[in-house]
Amino acid sequence: MTRMTAAEAAVRILEAEGATQAFGVPGAAINPFYAAMRARGTIGHVLARHVEGASHMAEGFTRSGPGNIGVCIGTSGPAGTDMVTGLYSASADSIPILAITGQAPVARLHKEDFQAVDIAAIAAPVTKMAMTVREAAQVPGAFAQAFHLMRSGRPGPVLIDLPIDVQQTVIDFDPDTYAPLPVHRPAMTGPQASRVLDLLAEGERPLIVAGGGIVNADASAELVELAELLGVPVVPTLMGWGTIPDDHPLAAGMVGLQTAHRYGNATFLASDVVVGIGNRWANRHTGGLDTYRRGRRFVHVDIEPTQIGRVFAPDYGVVSDAGAALRALLAEARRRRDAGTLPDRGAWAESCRERKATLLRRTDFPHVPIKPQRVYQEMNRVFGPETRYVTTIGLSQIAAGQFLHVYRPRHWVNCGQAGPLGWTIPAALGAVVADPSTPVVALSGDYDFQFMLEELAVGAQFGLPYVHVVVNNSYLGLIRQAQRAFDMDFQVSLAFDNMHADEELTGLPKGYGVDHVRVAEGLGCVGLRVTEPDEIATTLRRASQLAREHKVPVVVEVVLERVTNIAMGTEIDAVTEFEDLAETPADAPTALAHLR
Repeated sequence: MTRMTAAEAAVRILEAEGATQAFGVPGAAINPFYAAMRARGTIGHVLARHVEGASHMAEGFTRSGPGNIGVCIGTSGPAGTDMVTGLYSASADSIPILAITGQAPVARLHKEDFQAVDIAAIAAPVTKMAMTVREAAQVPGAFAQAFHLMRSGRPGPVLIDLPIDVQQTVIDFDPDTYAPLPVHRPAMTGPQASRVLDLLAEGERPLIVAGGGIVNADASAELVELAELLGVPVVPTLMGWGTIPDDHPLAAGMVGLQTAHRYGNATFLASDVVVGIGNRWANRHTGGLDTYRRGRRFVHVDIEPTQIGRVFAPDYGVVSDAGAALRALLAEARRRRDAGTLPDRGAWAESCRERKATLLRRTDFPHVPIKPQRVYQEMNRVFGPETRYVTTIGLSQIAAGQFLHVYRPRHWVNCGQAGPLGWTIPAALGAVVADPSTPVVALSGDYDFQFMLEELAVGAQFGLPYVHVVVNNSYLGLIRQAQRAFDMDFQVSLAFDNMHADEELTGLPKGYGVDHVRVAEGLGCVGLRVTEPDEIATTLRRASQLAREHKVPVVVEVVLERVTNIAMGTEIDAVTEFEDLAETPADAPTALAHLR
């Protein structure tokens, strides 16, 4: 039997399980693992500036490619607690990442040793497994179970905590005969598929709601094929955006209170049967359930049994992996097509396209300071369908959901449920590492950008080029808008007169606070600033060219008007529109369909 340290065995299992990339920060308690990783030379590593950043880089890596599992590594104590936000966001969005932490020696646990904390207990609520391995011989089994759990059922993160003496202990382990544990995913049966299509056929105006589970299952092609075969329009959720191209004739737009289209909400309100696949009926999608459910029958298909009925009881529920469900539904739909029993949904689909062509928001604003809608209009002009967008939360993300276009799965990388500020930069870096051939464009408000901007130095150090659009209104914009309900504007302004800012020299207007261009340059990146709407497109093109040329992140700061309210509401039939709506094609020149 081959003899090696437990740390070496762990690295060999990472190789066997297909892990190729880690993000982390070394420390005394995890150095044996780093030594083993260095000796093998098979796992790439990016040195983060903050361990939370490493966890978000791992998320961005996983989210950007089918089958990817990002690994984040840190030492004992605060490294593990820093990872908790990343574990939470990965858990909330069903994203598998593996967190590995060092720990004090086994004999020193519970003795208040330096940087010794019960990280397994802390991480347990936001992981599928959190385990401190106290016996070196258990290390191979712990790592095998970690990958089994991450891939089985609803995907999610795992944390393995390794005391330093456990890492260094020599064990018997044969890497040549190691085999991953079988992955368990429930699958829709033929009779269940038949029942779903029966319910769908009973409606006159059916819809499919496509959730992030379809992305996780790498089953977007099956979704599009099923929609085309049935002639049924598709509403993607925020996490399912890109499962059907936005310009597809059956793409009906997003539904919700914030990241939604006027035509998407209108189409949903006109529907009578809804089949949700791989979605969780998130509250920002549904709004009030009375409005959302009224006059509609629902089918819910999800890989996690406890999701069925969690938000509301569907008329029919099926526990199934989204890919397996779509394949079963396709087989039944083909049988019915060949038998000539599929209903004709042409008139309903055409009415959805009519709404998509007419119910639009205006984007072509010439104002100075710049209105945010104009930024997304110009992004649509400059960045093509191959672009991968990365963003997390705020008015910038909400407006992006309303105005940008996404054409491919995994090309909208968004932390959906947790929404931690600062997520965008490290997640974008992880996306670049995962797929250097796909252009990455990140989007942040000024506050999201400031949360973890030190990670820009990682992009400069490791040659990770991407374009980061920062829309700067020097406000916590989403919170300021929410405070309107309390008749206040309290502790949400980031504005101050920067003593180093010279508007004539830098273009940063007085009172906009942080000079993001200088910050980016100080971290080894390129910084550009835009204050005129007609300069946005030219600057974005230049940014893309500079990113390719210098192999670093390029920050484009767009100086916005201080106060803008983005469309949103408390019910999907009561979304407040704060700006003029589009009345002519010139009002929304990059919309997916021309106004009629």
